Amino acid sequence: MKVLVIYDSFYGNTKKVAEAVGSSFKPAAKVISVEEIQMDMVKNADFLVVGSPIFGWQPSERTSQFLNNLENNCLVGKKAASFDTRLKLFLHGEAAIKIANTLKKAGAEIIGKPGAFFVKTKEGPMIDGEIEKAKEWALKLQQLA
Repeated sequence: MKVLVIYDSFYGNTKKVAEAVGSSFKPAAKVISVEEIQMDMVKNADFLVVGSPIFGWQPSERTSQFLNNLENNCLVGKKAASFDTRLKLFLHGEAAIKIANTLKKAGAEIIGKPGAFFVKTKEGPMIDGEIEKAKEWALKLQQLA
């Protein structure tokens, strides 16, 4: 199974989660920034994991642009999951759910619940234990796939 982890990151926190997720798959997933992704990489993957920090209750603009460029049914036959990094607030938005919904509209089968990983402040660092939580989440995804 070819797994591709696509992420956007401004302060490095979402990248750390993406790398933890990618390294937990066996064999390890390819981890790539949304700025560097090419559509042939998406077409060659069996399983996509897409992650973004939350900005204004939404995925980042770059993540949204990538998702909006997905053609109808281009992910049919592929599995997908999503995650976001966020502050631990009562109201925080659900970027991961919005990502999952867009992946599903493009034809992907969504596996597992969207992941939510917490940072201490807007710039980070991650709250203690969140990287380990990301690895456990990835292991569950692999079992479900």
